[in-house]
Amino acid sequence: MRKILVIHGPNLNLLGKREPHIYGSVTLEEINKSLRKRARAKKCKLTIVQSNHEGEICDLIGKGKDKFDALLINPAAYTHTSVAIRDAIAGSGMPAVEVHLSNIYSREKFRHKSLISPVAKGSIFGFGPHSYLLGLEALLDLLDAK
Repeated sequence: MRKILVIHGPNLNLLGKREPHIYGSVTLEEINKSLRKRARAKKCKLTIVQSNHEGEICDLIGKGKDKFDALLINPAAYTHTSVAIRDAIAGSGMPAVEVHLSNIYSREKFRHKSLISPVAKGSIFGFGPHSYLLGLEALLDLLDAK
């Protein structure tokens, strides 16, 4: 059975309440529920974590390299600032897909640069909660192709 680590970055615990005009009204719990449903159908096990702390995210990735087959990550604001998370992903050897609810290129200029994209197999953004499901499907396709 394939095992995937899902990491939600800072402030994603506020989904459904925080800036719904940008992020929508779906909660993180609802996203996780849809991810688990899709994973069950695909015979895949997910471990899902949300953290507001950069170091904790790095620790999860570093410890996960021997436990998980792949990483699905929404680094949120750390997308644009965290060399540490970028290096953790690169060092893990796990294939990773970066996801975002909003289109980072249609937002403020400082959000146009992702430090994560160069070390991810791909990035999916702008499709709201569906970005996560598309990212999961992409990871499963990558794992199947191995």
